[in-house]
Amino acid sequence: MTEQASPLMQNLRRSGVWFVASVLALAASSIGLSRFLETETPAVSVALDPLNVNALIGEITDDLNDTSNAPDLDALLAKAESALGFDLADARLYSLIGEIKYRQGEKDQAYEFFDQARKLSKTEIHALQKSIGRSIETGDLPKAVGEIDILLRRWPDQFPEIAEGLPTILSNPGGYQAVLGAIKAGAPWRGRLLIALGNTPVGLEFAERLLLDLRESSAPPSSNELASVISGYIRRKEYQPAYRLFLFTLSDEERKLGGYIFNHTFKPVRSGKPFDWQLRDQSGLEITFATSQDTAEGEGGATVRFLNTPVRNIALQQYIALPSGSYKISMIASARNLKLPKDLFWAVRCEGPGGEIARFNIPEGTYTRQNLTQDFSIGPLACPIQLLTLQTAAITGSWRFRYVGTLVMHKLNIERL
Repeated sequence: MTEQASPLMQNLRRSGVWFVASVLALAASSIGLSRFLETETPAVSVALDPLNVNALIGEITDDLNDTSNAPDLDALLAKAESALGFDLADARLYSLIGEIKYRQGEKDQAYEFFDQARKLSKTEIHALQKSIGRSIETGDLPKAVGEIDILLRRWPDQFPEIAEGLPTILSNPGGYQAVLGAIKAGAPWRGRLLIALGNTPVGLEFAERLLLDLRESSAPPSSNELASVISGYIRRKEYQPAYRLFLFTLSDEERKLGGYIFNHTFKPVRSGKPFDWQLRDQSGLEITFATSQDTAEGEGGATVRFLNTPVRNIALQQYIALPSGSYKISMIASARNLKLPKDLFWAVRCEGPGGEIARFNIPEGTYTRQNLTQDFSIGPLACPIQLLTLQTAAITGSWRFRYVGTLVMHKLNIERL
């Protein structure tokens, strides 16, 4: 028969259990609070839990990034190396040690740690950035592009930092071929690359070359990619390269729509490119493109339906490239109950000096397939590109000037006389 414990011993045992439970609860509380604070205040987080590797990494990183105080590199190195005892497989620690070694001038050792970090995690951001820089310095541009691809797939927000060095890479034949190979293979940063290149004069040349090389690949350029580069040329007032790129990248089907006005019968195949129809967001009207087979009346073209509200500014536009000479603009149109209080017209404007070249007014009323024409000319002065726009003469959005009815534009042509 077991001897019962005395009341004193029972109380002591209860107290011991309570004490252990209290200690465990306090420790858990400290660990939880440390986790909570590790991002915003890593130093406090480390004080609460010295084994919190995330907080320790944050504290060391903050010290290295502190521009107001010179960091104690030896002390930070000791902290980082001691943290390896807690987690030997954390790639970030090897990367931090590599950065500290790099700043201490021990570059060979630093890159050994960066390489080790990438062995543990091929997407470790700091080691990747350092490796990209080293590959560019040593002229191994294909390797640099491969590393850039890995970086941007995992860390797409790093693109602005990478974009600055891309023209340098593209100016090298090996680097150019590596970039072309990556975007042919579906690199997710392809669109951002072309947009970024389109913002600089040197970059535009590389962007055009990449688009032309992509034409015959299994991943030809999209309409959006072409539009971004063509628009880049136009923004820089380099109109001839813009129009040339548009023509060179037309598909076989698109070539059938060519002419002084592209897609002059308003087939529903808008690409969004500046030398194709661009539909502007505009309240007070609806514009739809359709072929004759798609409409109940058998009448194809662009249908403009006004919603009995004020309408101002531009609704539809296209860049065109007319050399100096005399021309005729003509339109076949139908209308139903069309009321235009402040005029509706097509305008041809010289992009740059010269202003409006021609204004072609559209009549009110109800009519069927009416043929409207007007002559105009472009002088010998420089006017390398024009903008063709459908717009109203309304200056303000006054409800006294409400547009009503429907206009169907079956065909719009410009012919040289």
